[in-house]
Amino acid sequence: MIIKNAEFTVSATSPKQYPKDDLPQIVLVGKSNVGKSSFINTMVNRKKLARTSSEPGKTRLINFYKVSIKQDAIYKAEDCNTVSQNSSNIDSPNEFYFVDLPGYGFSKMSKAQQVEVGNFIEEYLQKCPNIALILFLVDIRHNPTSNDKLMYDYIIKQNLPCIIIANKADKIAVTKVNDSVKIIQDGLNPLHDLKFMPFSSERKIYSEDLWDEILKRSLRN
Repeated sequence: MIIKNAEFTVSATSPKQYPKDDLPQIVLVGKSNVGKSSFINTMVNRKKLARTSSEPGKTRLINFYKVSIKQDAIYKAEDCNTVSQNSSNIDSPNEFYFVDLPGYGFSKMSKAQQVEVGNFIEEYLQKCPNIALILFLVDIRHNPTSNDKLMYDYIIKQNLPCIIIANKADKIAVTKVNDSVKIIQDGLNPLHDLKFMPFSSERKIYSEDLWDEILKRSLRN
């Protein structure tokens, strides 16, 4: 994947602070410390674009990162094998946002704080008109939590486009990845009607397959 540019845009605490343009937004949701910030850094090949923290529950903001990619990468994703080399748009960037929502379910939060984070996430998902795709991160090593199931139910109820990412695949043997993904899928999405994909920020594997999915869903006509 050819990343033309990736930059932090804004940390929002209310809808009035969301970006005003109509660029597609690829939204990361998941429990605290599931690896959303590391995911962003890996996908855009930057070490410190999104700040990572070893302290779960620290992020209480919605962080927006604008990403620009080369147009020729989009053509490849669309299997456009015949593109004029004289096209003036071949090197123009296609732009979208990665949106990092606060992690939920941190046990050391008070119930009031957990409710506040839940309402904050729900407000964004309800009021943002530019959501192109939800990337729902879960830990491949563990069964889905009750909060994961609540988030899944909400996404389905709102009919939001979603891929479930079984993150931290480097923490288990390669031979166990497919079985672990299936266990999570059976527990979270028994109908098997959503796409599940493994991912590892540490090993930087599976990212190209995921980029293909993102490009298909975030292209602007």
